[in-house]
Amino acid sequence: MPTASNALPRVVLDLEKLRHANCGLGRFCRHLAQSFLALVERPFEPVFFLPPRMPGETVRHFTTGGVEHIDVSPWRKETFAGLYRPLLAPFRRQRYDLWHVTNQTSKYLPLDPKVPVVLTIHDLNFLHDDRHKERPWAVARKLADVQRKVDRAAAIVTDSRYVAEDVAAHLRLGKRPVHVVPPGLPEPPVASATPPAWAPRMPFLLSIGNCLPHKNFQALFGLMERLPERVLVIAGKRETPYGEALVREVAARGLGGRVLLPGQVSDGDRQWLYEQCEAFVFPSLTEGFGFPVLEAMQCGKPVFMSRRTSLPELGGSLGFYWDSYAADHMAAVFEAGMATVKALPDFATRARTRAAGFSWANAARGYLGVYQSVLQASAA
Repeated sequence: MPTASNALPRVVLDLEKLRHANCGLGRFCRHLAQSFLALVERPFEPVFFLPPRMPGETVRHFTTGGVEHIDVSPWRKETFAGLYRPLLAPFRRQRYDLWHVTNQTSKYLPLDPKVPVVLTIHDLNFLHDDRHKERPWAVARKLADVQRKVDRAAAIVTDSRYVAEDVAAHLRLGKRPVHVVPPGLPEPPVASATPPAWAPRMPFLLSIGNCLPHKNFQALFGLMERLPERVLVIAGKRETPYGEALVREVAARGLGGRVLLPGQVSDGDRQWLYEQCEAFVFPSLTEGFGFPVLEAMQCGKPVFMSRRTSLPELGGSLGFYWDSYAADHMAAVFEAGMATVKALPDFATRARTRAAGFSWANAARGYLGVYQSVLQASAA
C-alpha cells in the first residue's frame, strides 16, 4: 500500500544493468524504464536504482525529470546487506511500496524485508548449456542463487511461456504467481547507407548471435552444402572457442567464401543485413526469448528456426520450423518455406504486423498489471 495517505505507490526499478547499456539486460532496463516515463498518467511513482557509471546520454535521461533515484553502491549488495539488515530493524521505516528486481542475476534486494518484490527471470539457460554439464557444482550454485531470490519474491515474471515452464520445473515456487510479460521490440536503427566491404554480392541468408555452443550455428553448414547458389552470413562475436571451431569447420568443409563470419558488426550494418538478406536462419537450441527472430520479422523477412524453447512463441504461424538438424530435412523445410513466401504477396506485411505486437507499450502495461496485483495483495 502507499507509504503516505493519498500518495501514489513508490516502485523501485532495479536498473543496475544500465552500466552495460548495450547488453541485453541493459537494453531491457532502458526500454522498460523509458516506457514507464512515457506514460501520460502513471499509477505509481517510479524510483530508479541506478549505477554510478553510465554512458552520458543514459545518465541525463534517467537522472533528470524529477524522478527519484537511488545510487547503487557495493554496501547495498546482498552479500553485505544480509549481514547488517537485522541491525537496522529498530530504525527501519518503510519508504518503498514495491521493489522490481529486473533480472535473476541481480545482487540487490530491498533493505526492508517487508517490501514486496517482483522478480523477472529472463532464462535459466545455464541449466541447458553443454559447457556446464561437467561442472554440476556451478549449476547448483547458480540455481540456489536464483532460488533465494524466488523465496524473497511475491511474484515472478518471465519473458515467455517456455521460461515460465522451465522455472516451474526447476525452482520451488510455492504459491507465488508466475506472469508472462514478453519484452518489447524497439524501433530499428537506421541501416548503413552502403553495404559492408565484405558483404556478399549474391543472395544470402543471415544468422545473428555471439558464437556460443547453444546457438548451434554448425547445423547450418550442411544446409549450405545443399544450397550452392547462396551465401550464409553469421554476424556476432567470433572470438570464442566455439567461434574458432566454426572457422575450422568452414575451412574443412570447403565453404570458405560461402559462409562468412565477420564478427561483431555495427548497428547500421546489422540493420542493412536484416533488410537485404533473403531469409533469416536461427537453429538455436536454447533461447529465453530470441530478439533476432522478431528483428528479422520486423523487416518482413521469412525466419527459419528451431522448434524449441521460446522460438515458436515468437514466430507463430508465420515461422518456418526445423524438427531436426539433418541437412536434408533443413533444406526441405527451407525450400518449402520459400515457396510459401513466394505464393503470399503480403507475407512481409504479415511478418511486420506480428513483430509490431511485441511492443514496449504492451510490456509496460503487463508489468503495471503485475505491480497492481502485488500491491493489492500486500495491502490486504
